[in-house]
Amino acid sequence: MTKGGMESVEVFTAEGKGRGLRAQKEFLPGDVIFAEPAYAAVVFDSLTHIICHTCFKRQERLHRCGQCKFAYYCDRTCQRAAWLDHKNECSAIKRHGKVPTENIRLAARIMWKMEREGSGLAEGCLVSIDDLQNHVDNFGEEEKKELHTDVESFLEFWPPQSQQFGMQYISHIFGVINCNGFTLSDQRGLQAVGVGIFPNLCQVNHDCWPNCTVIFNNGNHEAVRSMFHTQMRIELRALSKISPGDELTVSYVDFLNVSEERRKQLKKQYYFDCTCEHCKKQIKDDLMLAVKGENKPSAETVKEVIQFSKDTLEKINKARLEGVYHEVVRLCRECLKKQEPVLGETNLYLLRILSIASEVLSYLQMFEEAADYAKRMIDGYLKIYHPNNAQLGMAVMRAGVTHWHAGLIEAGHGMICKAYAILLVTHGPSHPITKDLEVMRVQTEMELRMFQQNEFMYYKMREAALKNQKIQVMPEPTNETSPSLFHKKE
Repeated sequence: MTKGGMESVEVFTAEGKGRGLRAQKEFLPGDVIFAEPAYAAVVFDSLTHIICHTCFKRQERLHRCGQCKFAYYCDRTCQRAAWLDHKNECSAIKRHGKVPTENIRLAARIMWKMEREGSGLAEGCLVSIDDLQNHVDNFGEEEKKELHTDVESFLEFWPPQSQQFGMQYISHIFGVINCNGFTLSDQRGLQAVGVGIFPNLCQVNHDCWPNCTVIFNNGNHEAVRSMFHTQMRIELRALSKISPGDELTVSYVDFLNVSEERRKQLKKQYYFDCTCEHCKKQIKDDLMLAVKGENKPSAETVKEVIQFSKDTLEKINKARLEGVYHEVVRLCRECLKKQEPVLGETNLYLLRILSIASEVLSYLQMFEEAADYAKRMIDGYLKIYHPNNAQLGMAVMRAGVTHWHAGLIEAGHGMICKAYAILLVTHGPSHPITKDLEVMRVQTEMELRMFQQNEFMYYKMREAALKNQKIQVMPEPTNETSPSLFHKKE
């Protein structure tokens, strides 16, 4: 596992992009190209007491480290697995008297590992931490100020008996974290819970229409015999057929944005100009800016509706933060009324409002209206996203569950099957999300058969089941979109 299949890829110099990775053999959709454990990883400051510090799973009851009273674990297995990385952190927290921020904790873990193993190539790594890009020279004034604060805090936290590193080197490590920190999610893949450094993954360049995807796998420590345990890791998985010699690419940003906006985001966060085919030729921009066909609205009307949509999205964010979900629904309905006569069905502003409306209405258990919006959202997404996009798969899954709750069993089952097919490629059959989907697929298939045999009986049984059983509440909407690939300070 440590090697993680690195023999099937090689580092090369990609034209105009610096280093990259390319395939040494053929891969088919769903193949794991390589798996890589984290060089170092930490849980976000706000979640340290509800997420296991070893496998990053969200758990109801966690064991706390008796020494520092800071670290939490699923069980003794996770606690033992963490000790090598936690040992120095544990005594440093006790000595310091308080817990530093996630950035400081991650930098310290990286440097303690270097102290133990040296700064050369770690086992299974194609590059060393020293060789990763830090982009410190590209930092703006604000970022330089943050870097200075981080370095000062680090020096206060770093124990005097540990190996001492120079200021420039410490700055390099913070720069590496800033542009290479990978977002770690909980076992359901729905919430970003931490950040880690994966040196091999850092070699994979960006493309807005990539041939690979990265999935975080929390591993499995539940088997009785430890030989069946698997460690926390990322998996680079093929989305389409890849031939030997092809460059491997992933997307650093969500595709659901016009090319100009994606390029701005990439320049601001990752300091490069995207030259991928989809950006150069502005592919799919026309769909994302689509307006109604027959009697084309005037440019002035379109501009007005887009501005109204942007203003509404700001108000929605505020209402979501305050947990006023009925206000979110009111704002969505009002915005959709303005958008519908003007914007096309694939317009990204219409899709954003449909996505929020369906999610919040599902949470409020207004499933029929939610299902209508979810269906329109999915129809738009299917025309825009890569057919094996992980975010598309998750969205189709949520829409399928919404239809199922609304009693629309045929459409619900169809969407759950579609989502399952996508997630088999992006997440693989053993991922917890795919396993959940498999259970739903079997359940909805059974209900669909019952529905086809006797519609009246199906609805009677459904009614009785809902009376006896509290309907499953959808997760409370968060202000986060699905976790982005790399963890960036906003």
